[in-house]
Amino acid sequence: MHDTLPLLKKIRFPAINRTRLDTLQVNLGYKCNQSCVHCHVNAGPNRTEMMDADTLALIPQVLAARSLGTLDLTGGAPELHEGFKGLVRAARAQGVRVIDRCNLTILFEPGQEDLAEFLAGQRVDIVASMPCYSAANVDKQRGEGVFDISIAALQKLNQLGYGQSGSGLSLNLVYNPQGASLPPDQQALQADYKRELLAHFGIVFNELYAVTNMPIQRFGSTLVSKGTFDSYMDLLKNNFQKQNLAGVMCRNMVSVDWQGWLSDCDFNQQLGVPLGTSGVQRHLRDLLKTSLDEQAIRVAGHCYGCTAGQGSSCGGALEH
Repeated sequence: MHDTLPLLKKIRFPAINRTRLDTLQVNLGYKCNQSCVHCHVNAGPNRTEMMDADTLALIPQVLAARSLGTLDLTGGAPELHEGFKGLVRAARAQGVRVIDRCNLTILFEPGQEDLAEFLAGQRVDIVASMPCYSAANVDKQRGEGVFDISIAALQKLNQLGYGQSGSGLSLNLVYNPQGASLPPDQQALQADYKRELLAHFGIVFNELYAVTNMPIQRFGSTLVSKGTFDSYMDLLKNNFQKQNLAGVMCRNMVSVDWQGWLSDCDFNQQLGVPLGTSGVQRHLRDLLKTSLDEQAIRVAGHCYGCTAGQGSSCGGALEH
């Protein structure tokens, strides 16, 4: 696979600093039941990297020490970690909002039969990958048959109250473009999703997040192989919006990898870029005593992906 970091380091990006840390985003491991073309983690069924018990035990301690409001769990498929449910229970017992970045098909994997009910019972917010409302586009990006399973999963979540008005159970969907293009207007696309999913499948949800594909890992390597890396970077740079710098997710979030090492964002984590500009690698345990507020953020060319057009973050378009 082509390494895009040397190319991204050559591209200058405006300096930015952190504000107050509010969200701990934790990658529990790279094992996944899918292998998606756009995946910036390069996750898949054959990946074995998973967070150990000692590192996992630090997470509730850090949430308390830093008075954090949100625990954002990702992977791979985070639910495949054997400590997933225990961690969720511990965080929720502290009153922390928990987000599960769910690929939907995991709900029907062996051993996960009670997962949907568990998430509802713990009132976990679900952010679910759903790259399109048509079967052909979803299966092209995520694999044959994924669309049908995803629809069944969404229907199951709706039956438990997710996405239903007044339930308090949040169900948000994530759209990624099929290739080297910026996402369309998030609000217009959300209206299309809501109309089509309700009309054809009776599915409701809260919000759609339109997320830009990052020129790293599997997707970045594909760009290099096709000779379109430079043109995609030109697209991102030419659509840079300065006002988006105020809302980028790295300003109030820190990313934790499966070994506990910190990065400014999930994308830097996947590039192997450590937190900040000091050159000193920091671990999750350091957050028990150290604040990250006001510190400089490590930037490179891929940061244009978060600031191009309407902007992009783990919570969708920044302008929204």
